[in-house]
Parts: sequence; structure tokens; C-alpha cells
Amino acid sequence: MATSDPRRTLIVANLTASTPSLLQEVERRADEAPTTFSLLIPSADSKKTSDWTLQTATSLLGKAAGAPVEGRVAGADAFESVKQALSEGSYDEVIISTLPRRASEWLRKDLPTRVEQLGVAVTVITPPDEPSSLKAFTDSFSAKAPPTAGP
Repeated sequence: MATSDPRRTLIVANLTASTPSLLQEVERRADEAPTTFSLLIPSADSKKTSDWTLQTATSLLGKAAGAPVEGRVAGADAFESVKQALSEGSYDEVIISTLPRRASEWLRKDLPTRVEQLGVAVTVITPPDEPSSLKAFTDSFSAKAPPTAGP
């Protein structure tokens, strides 16, 4: 790859596609070197939710990157979705943005290691595991989420 060519980074995210941790990392990488970013959202529960997530996330990621970010919704199997995206595009690295370990299906299934075995550098970004509105929101989607108390 010529030094004038931008790095190509595939961002794999779902519920964490527009978290401050990911946005800060995208901004840092864009400031560090010319980089193009693409967002892949696997495991989308519903078309309506994924459209909202995709539109919102690509807009916020684009602001952080200083350039438009392309995005697409993929199938339910995160590894197969990443594998397909890597075979269709020429990416230098993958950022996997996921929930903290206790709630992350992708970490339980060792997605980062499996993606690294495809021959691409992988960085994992997780939001802080602390009480927040994001935590309450993502917990509501987690199979391991504690039951919520009713009124």
C-alpha cells in the first residue's frame, strides 16, 4: 500500500455503534493518519432498529472521522458478516466495538481472535462498565441483563 493511500478501517458494532468511546477512537485515528471508515452492523434484531442505528451511527461516526462513513446492516452471525465484508473490501484493520465482557456475546464467542485469524489487525473498544443510561439501555437487550423492577 502506498503511503499516500488512506488506511481502510472496518468498524463492527451494533448497540455500541455511536458510543463516546468509539467516536473518540475514530476521531483519534482520523487525526493520526488519513483513514476511511466503514461501519458493519451485524446481528440487527429488526430492520427498523437497524435503520435507526445505521443512520445515526454513520452520521456521528462521520463527524468524528471528518468525512462520510459508509455503513451496512449484515446477517445475524457476526463472524460470517465480518468475514464476508473482509472478502469484499480491502481493509487494513478492524475495530470491534462491543458491550463490556459480562454482557458481550461477541466476546463470549471470541470474535476478536477469530477475526484476527483472518489476517487483519483487530482493536476492541468497549464502553466503561459503570452505571449510565447507556448501560441501562444495553442491559435491556442483553440475555444476561438483571430483571428490572416493576412499579
